[in-house]
Amino acid sequence: MTDSSNVVSLSESIPEIWDLLNSKERELISANAKILDFKKNEVIYREEEMPLELMCLCNGKVKIYKDGVGGRSQIIRMIRPTQYFGYRAYFANQPYVTAASAFEASTICLISMKIIEEIVVSNPKLGMFFIKELSTDLGIADERVVNLTQKHIRGRLAESLIFLIENYGLEEDGATISIYLSREDLANLSNMTTSNAIRTLSTFVDEHIITLDGRKIKIIDEEKLRRISKIG
Repeated sequence: MTDSSNVVSLSESIPEIWDLLNSKERELISANAKILDFKKNEVIYREEEMPLELMCLCNGKVKIYKDGVGGRSQIIRMIRPTQYFGYRAYFANQPYVTAASAFEASTICLISMKIIEEIVVSNPKLGMFFIKELSTDLGIADERVVNLTQKHIRGRLAESLIFLIENYGLEEDGATISIYLSREDLANLSNMTTSNAIRTLSTFVDEHIITLDGRKIKIIDEEKLRRISKIG
């Protein structure tokens, strides 16, 4: 990691939190915040490390993952710009149970959780913000657990593609997903083996649901993809 060479204001880096702070709190954050650059695949934090900082992705893409049995990883979440992460473990008073790495070159704003905790004590709006964030994340996590354990392979892969569309959008052609995952990463996101992901992608191509160009995935029939995701 390196200090960011990009000039990124804190009001742009942490927009939702910034609007909830008074002038004194903003000065405290400004004096202590760090904006760092991470290279592609660089680890941001590891499992079992103690959480020290709130993180907000300024630009780039970050994956939250957990290593499982046999060296397989499970991607838990994909972080998009202006989303916050890395703070749950601090509030739970426990080490990280996941790891995070930069999926591509990324810039992240980091703020000491001790400072965040200090502000939360006297700023109920900020406390409510974190309650809402954690509640939303918990609801998404609960739904994904059910979907990734009960849906068949086709449904899981379709759901992952819909998830990527909704989180990262489409390119200018209105069809290509704006994130390029390796087959292994797509498998890890979908709770399946890489070979199963490859076979299912090929099936979707044969059914004229998608087309593939290396890591680029172009959606041909989004309605059918959503139907497969829904029926599982």
